[in-house]
Amino acid sequence: MINDFNSAEIKIFSITEINKLVKELLQDNFPSIWVKGEISNFIEASSGHWYFSLKDNSAQVRCTMFKGKNNEVKWVPKNGDLIEAQCNIGLYEQRGDYQLNISSLQQAGLGKLFEEFNQLKQKLDAEGLFDEEQKKTLPPHPNSIGVITSPDASVLRDVITTLKRRNKSLKVIIYPTPVQGKTAPQGIIDAIKLANQRNEVDILIVCRGGGSIEDLWSFNDELVAREIFSSRLPIISAIGHQTDITISDFVADLRAPTPTAAAEIISTSYEELLVNLEYFKSNLLNIIQNKIEQLTQRIDLLEKGLVSPIQKIASQYDLISALKNRMQITITSQLEKYREQIKSYKQNLSHLNPNEILSRGYSIILTQNKKIINNASAMSVSDKIKIKFHEGNAEASITKINQDKEL
Repeated sequence: MINDFNSAEIKIFSITEINKLVKELLQDNFPSIWVKGEISNFIEASSGHWYFSLKDNSAQVRCTMFKGKNNEVKWVPKNGDLIEAQCNIGLYEQRGDYQLNISSLQQAGLGKLFEEFNQLKQKLDAEGLFDEEQKKTLPPHPNSIGVITSPDASVLRDVITTLKRRNKSLKVIIYPTPVQGKTAPQGIIDAIKLANQRNEVDILIVCRGGGSIEDLWSFNDELVAREIFSSRLPIISAIGHQTDITISDFVADLRAPTPTAAAEIISTSYEELLVNLEYFKSNLLNIIQNKIEQLTQRIDLLEKGLVSPIQKIASQYDLISALKNRMQITITSQLEKYREQIKSYKQNLSHLNPNEILSRGYSIILTQNKKIINNASAMSVSDKIKIKFHEGNAEASITKINQDKEL
């Protein structure tokens, strides 16, 4: 049967129009959703966009993640990764293929880690481990600082550099431990216990650099949190970057946004010590002056009252004189104490001066690239070296290497 119709009354769609209508239908009727699947056919285009497929046991779908979105992902996916992705359903009009436009993604299972994090946080909070009244007071001017971190971490160099820049007389003791992986929690616990047993520092900084939630997970360990809470020594938590939050941050006595910030917080610079000294001196003089003025006013009142004026005035003058003498003795004693302290700081700074060390007969061995050599294993026979003395320098060639510590 042939239908008779007037072609002018029927809309004939082009393929482009059909694909556009389907695209609009998909975008308007499907909200942003989360999907889970395994990555395959992953391509990172020169434009920075990511193209891949997500599949499960029975089906697969094409996916696109544009550069502006994938810049926020801190890792590069690879084929075989199981991920969870937030996306909108769209259509690639040129081919008529429907696809998922990915806006964010995470490795599958992170949702479970966040759930574990929140459950432990609620548990410890209910037990009072985060209460402010449980926090230990940080020493205002510590003489020795302990650092718990990996000995290979770059943050260790940053912390030590910051501490020594602000106050070269500070003593810094490292308690090395892994900060990532299966052995890290017990290593952190053992380091905290060791620092408390040895009792050789005034405060501890527990730190590591930034990373993913899995990298930082050792600091979300319940036993690590309880060890931080039970530590007799005050602890500053400096884990990752400012946006990284761990359970250790909540239970520590203070959370620093970065390891370098922790070093800044706990160290007092030499200049600040001098400013504080001047401040205390000024306050002491003001107190003395105010006390003298109060006693002088009291004498004036007694004179006006004519109550045994001669005896009381003499008594008050004697009291003022005695007080003045005591105050002068106190001032002299305090100023002498501060002078000795400043003298000690200057001596410490002088002893740390590299030129002072060289003047005592030591020298510095450098490679041709001017890198310091502190171990015989770093040299080879026939290597050219430079030697810096207190006055002048020399060049030499290595003829023999002996690994023994004795000359």
